[in-house]
Amino acid sequence: MRTAGRLPRRKHVEEHFTASETVRDVVIGMSDGLTVPFALAAGISGAIAASHIVVTAGFAELAAGGISMGLGGYLAARTDAEHYESEQRREEEEVDEVPAEEHREVYTIFRGYGLGDAEAQQVTAALTSDRKRWVDFMMRFELGLEKPDRRRAPTSALTIGGSYVIGGLVPLIPYMLVADSARALYFSSAATMLALFLFGAIKGALTGVSWIASAIQTVLIGGVAATVAFLIARLVNAH
Repeated sequence: MRTAGRLPRRKHVEEHFTASETVRDVVIGMSDGLTVPFALAAGISGAIAASHIVVTAGFAELAAGGISMGLGGYLAARTDAEHYESEQRREEEEVDEVPAEEHREVYTIFRGYGLGDAEAQQVTAALTSDRKRWVDFMMRFELGLEKPDRRRAPTSALTIGGSYVIGGLVPLIPYMLVADSARALYFSSAATMLALFLFGAIKGALTGVSWIASAIQTVLIGGVAATVAFLIARLVNAH
């Protein structure tokens, strides 16, 4: 039964986006996958009429690019984990060797959040009574580091490399269907621009920014890269 004059309590639902690392990997792989093979195909189309040559070069680039991007993602994730562990060991040594200085740093952080002297002293004393919590607090609030998952490195590699290959297939498929590279380029351009627009819109929606601005930005970057590659190939072929 409701109490008179009191509104029913609404359940609070957290709506924060929590898959930022995965989205970042997909964005890295997909954006390069859509842009680089498209630019390569457009560039080759400016010099060679046969689509099968474009497809061959495109697949070679996809293989090399996918492996390179995946390896880069793996090494980046491993480096993040190793850096965190190195800083954690250093922070543990400082807590053990200069506890008074580290205690003062914790107190200063709490004071910076607006706590009074007595409150900051009390909270600092409670926090520094537990060595693990103390070190974790310093890692996060002094150094601004979040503990990465060491198991994420292979997942990141597969996500980035796979996204690159999937994105790279979009501009190459028209060359598999149309023998003349000049005609295939028109279809490839349309398919890639549409994919870039959709990808940019989804990326914007997921990351909380304007989807239309993100879509236009993504299309412009891909279009400029392909146009430059195409013009360079035409100029080289002309000479």
